[in-house]
Amino acid sequence: MAQLRRGFHVVANMTPEQRAPGTPALPDTPFRFILYFVTQFRWWYAAMFVCETLGAASGILIPYALSKIMKAVTGAQGHSMAMVEALHGPLMLFMGLAVAELVFGRMAGGIQIRLGPRQRQNVTRHLYHYLQEHSHRYLSNNFAGALAHRISETSMGTVQVLWSLLTEFWPVAIVIGVSVVLLFGAHLQLGLFALAWSVCFIGVSFWLAKRAQPYAFNAASARSETTGVVVDSVTNLTSARLFARLGFERKNLDETLGRELKAVRRSNGYNERVRWFQFSAAAILKVGLLYYALTLWGQGLIGVGEFVMAVSLSLLIINEARNLSRRFLEFFEYIGNVANGVHTIVRSHELVDTATAATLKVTQGDIQFQDVDFGYAPDKRVFERLNVHIPAGQSVGLVGLSGSGKSTFVSLLLRLYDPQGGQILIDGQDVRVMTQESLHEQLALIPQDPSLFHRSLRDNIRYGRTGASDEEVAEAARKAHAHEFIAQIKEGYDAMVGERGIKLSGGQRQRIAIARVILKDAPVLILDEATSALDSITEKAIQDTLEEVMRGKTVIVVAHRLSTIAHLDRILVFDNGRIVEDGPHDALLAQGGAYWRLWSRQAGGFLPEASHDMGEPAAKPASVAVAAAVATDELQDDAPHKDDRPDLRRTLS
Repeated sequence: MAQLRRGFHVVANMTPEQRAPGTPALPDTPFRFILYFVTQFRWWYAAMFVCETLGAASGILIPYALSKIMKAVTGAQGHSMAMVEALHGPLMLFMGLAVAELVFGRMAGGIQIRLGPRQRQNVTRHLYHYLQEHSHRYLSNNFAGALAHRISETSMGTVQVLWSLLTEFWPVAIVIGVSVVLLFGAHLQLGLFALAWSVCFIGVSFWLAKRAQPYAFNAASARSETTGVVVDSVTNLTSARLFARLGFERKNLDETLGRELKAVRRSNGYNERVRWFQFSAAAILKVGLLYYALTLWGQGLIGVGEFVMAVSLSLLIINEARNLSRRFLEFFEYIGNVANGVHTIVRSHELVDTATAATLKVTQGDIQFQDVDFGYAPDKRVFERLNVHIPAGQSVGLVGLSGSGKSTFVSLLLRLYDPQGGQILIDGQDVRVMTQESLHEQLALIPQDPSLFHRSLRDNIRYGRTGASDEEVAEAARKAHAHEFIAQIKEGYDAMVGERGIKLSGGQRQRIAIARVILKDAPVLILDEATSALDSITEKAIQDTLEEVMRGKTVIVVAHRLSTIAHLDRILVFDNGRIVEDGPHDALLAQGGAYWRLWSRQAGGFLPEASHDMGEPAAKPASVAVAAAVATDELQDDAPHKDDRPDLRRTLS
């Protein structure tokens, strides 16, 4: 039993130090985790336990009733119906036990088929709820598919562990226990023989199952590797064809299959040795008990009834115990699945609402960063005592090279991370003392690469406001210039977009994301290069729409194409976690500093990935004036006076 409990605690898992309010209080060890879900259906499990006990006991007592009948028949002095009538009691016992085995067995089965799916869904529901409250950092460090697989494995493993205990191990224990007691009643040596065999068989089976685990694990890993290779190859089949590498991919698969075959052969070979033990042990019990019972009968120490009972019980024990090693192996596999899921998901939540967290209602949209310190790792700070004030209703652009701190600024405002020092205030309220849900209801984000649900176009747009009518959804789509392409699709707004919106082009996904945010109508709007995936004509139309949407809101725009933010009220220039310049577009160009260098060095309208000359001296005033002229020319709506631009560029050069 101690070994069994250690099997439940195979994982040294961190104790959840903090848990998001409202999430289930899931234990962090496999044994307590399973027990937690047992208690939620305790009476159902108790009823099933009773039914399994009575069913198994009835089945194993049938040979006892049969021995009573055989004893009366062999003691009869001839054939007569009177003798049959005299057997009424043993016959009724036999029939009652047979009926009880059937009824209680099917009652347990009925509970199982009803309780099993409910319990699996219950575990899935609790784990998913717990997973939802994990931080952005946690989700970034784990594959979404792997987490979904862990939830599925853990929920199924929990149910399978309970079924193994209730429907396999417990009935076997009943069969062996009652059999040994009955054999002790028939003759002491028969009982001792069966007890010694049972103890040895169970002990060796448990030991062999533990030793078989690494082989089974390696075989399962090899099969998973083969599946991964096949999926990866099929996903990139077009590339393999265009590079003329179809034969190479087949060879790669053959090598993977070869490794799988070796691992599976080792596992199957070990299992075959286990089966040799099982069948040999069963033969020993069958032959040994039969021979010993015959010897005792020959010596007159037991009667015919006891002899028949001993042989029948030995066959029942063999039938129940023959696959015990396989059951142990599967049981430890189920425990491993539960342990892996608990270890992965049931851990401390990084960001949690305080017990006194209030619901935020943004009435103005005033944003302040006060002495904010933040780093993704303790020894690497991104911000040190960062101070920024964005008044309500102001539109602000964030620019800078990759890694300068723009995305971190937005992530902190969205409270995807908490700062290590300082405060982030919205309308004077610290975001850490308000509920995360209310915070996110007041902020709207249009990411550069939007992710859609594998649902209809209507459902994806309505995600911005779930109570919106179909007319409001269509109006938001029109403003985002998405209605035109939706109308051309056969199913229209009911068309499914595919996983992560794969059936749509990048520009179409972007327009759906914009429509979703338009429908949300939040007081604070964040755009992360929201029109980068659009063609120039559609971008111009949507920019006009966004101008209307942005009116009266606090707007933060992360930009890599500087022309998209030149019209904003204010621009913050980030460099290595510091705001090195702050002001409107024209004023920053006139300064001839970091913003001017970014403007003059952008290629094709976009910033370079890195720069080695950010510390160069500012350009000469004449060059600054010319750069401003270029900027003004590029921003004209009715622009194409392109004949003037070569002269300006020659002046710059």
